[in-house]
Amino acid sequence: MASIPLLVGLRYTRAKRRNHFISFISLTSMIGMTLGVAVLILVLSVMNGFDRELRQRILGMVPHSAIKNQQDFSDWQSVAEELKEHPRVIGAAPFVNSQGMLMQRGNHRGALVSGILPEWETQVSIIGEHLVGTELTDLQSGEFNIILGDILARFLRVQKGDQVTLLIPEASITPAGVFPRLKRFNVVGTFKVGAELDGNLAYVHLEDMQRLMRMNASVEGIRLQLDDLFQAPSVTRELVNQLGHPYRGQDWTHTQGNLFQAIQMEKRMIGLLLMIIVAVAAFNIVSTLVMVVTDKQSDIAILRTLGATPGTIMRIFMVQGLTIGVIGTLVGVALGILLALNISELVLWVETTLGIQFLDANVYFISYLPSELRWDDVRFITLAALGLSLVSTLYPAWRASRIQPAEALRYD
Repeated sequence: MASIPLLVGLRYTRAKRRNHFISFISLTSMIGMTLGVAVLILVLSVMNGFDRELRQRILGMVPHSAIKNQQDFSDWQSVAEELKEHPRVIGAAPFVNSQGMLMQRGNHRGALVSGILPEWETQVSIIGEHLVGTELTDLQSGEFNIILGDILARFLRVQKGDQVTLLIPEASITPAGVFPRLKRFNVVGTFKVGAELDGNLAYVHLEDMQRLMRMNASVEGIRLQLDDLFQAPSVTRELVNQLGHPYRGQDWTHTQGNLFQAIQMEKRMIGLLLMIIVAVAAFNIVSTLVMVVTDKQSDIAILRTLGATPGTIMRIFMVQGLTIGVIGTLVGVALGILLALNISELVLWVETTLGIQFLDANVYFISYLPSELRWDDVRFITLAALGLSLVSTLYPAWRASRIQPAEALRYD
């Protein structure tokens, strides 16, 4: 008796019904569940890919944490060695930043100019991996060389070998009056990492920046690279408490946190909208089972007269509905995983075949469609789809269990 619901439910699923409309609705529900689950896995994987690229590129350039001194910071080397003793810190480098105006032949644009030590900067930044036509070692002390972001260089219409004028918004008092600080720099190359960094960031040697800012041997602060960027707020607080006054800290969540919060919010909202599509497909099972129950009233009545309980009848139709949901979900999961793992190659093939480019490198910070399949997302989507399928079977199955044999067989 325990196997009757399973056997009869599967038989109803396999049987060729007299009512072809019911069969069509069942097939539509299964296909809708498959497509909904597959698209949900694919879209979330693509958004995970963009999140990964942003994290690697932007947060590879932006320091995870920065320790600054409100007073003189000439002893930064000893402080850097002390900071690197923390188990979470894997790199440290000094810096001097200043907002300035870069000018060349009538073109001008504001930018953040960062003074760095090339031999230290590779510990905390991926800038060395994205240089175009130059090396960090080309930033030599006293030569006043500069490396510009790709978009910034194109806006200023300069290339390697040209010169740009840097204007610092700090006044210099001379016998002729008060003038802003100006300095000519030689462009030795560009870098290209993507997003807004290519349009508003430039690098010079630390000592050149110190001379321009008249800071002697002092620096503005020390950039830190951590083994886990999401631990940056807590690690920064620990280090500031360890160093004490006059040191203060700043982590990446203060400068780039809103961007990543926006990405996470967008991912959740798109996931919710796509889950509604899965829910619509799942609740199509309701209409399928309601019509099947109406079509099988005489069968239900015969089973009741043979001793089947209302619970047995209810389980029969739950098995039938769950079969549709499980098959649709599993096929959708397999299709979604296949697409998520191969979407980059598939889009590249479409671009090559049609001669178009969906992501222009001059507009977007990457020229391909990234994808990162996360098994936690697959597990959640699978369980959610199966749960919705189960819920959608409850009402029709309960309605079937309430059919009275005498009423159903009255006119048969």
